[in-house]
Amino acid sequence: MNSEPRLEPGPESVPAARDTEPGEKATPALTSDALLQGQKAVTISHNGSVYRLQATRQGKLILTK
Repeated sequence: MNSEPRLEPGPESVPAARDTEPGEKATPALTSDALLQGQKAVTISHNGSVYRLQATRQGKLILTK
């Protein structure tokens, strides 16, 4: 996967979380479709570790290291 997920508003984005205090920045939210981009699974690099995000046939997500 060569491109980073989009964080700006678009068809795959969802409203940011609203459980923040006034004055705090809301947490950006992405849909699983935006992360998976039509694939069943993707790899995610985070702090030097590689994780796998996989969608199941039941519509659930599994994140493994």
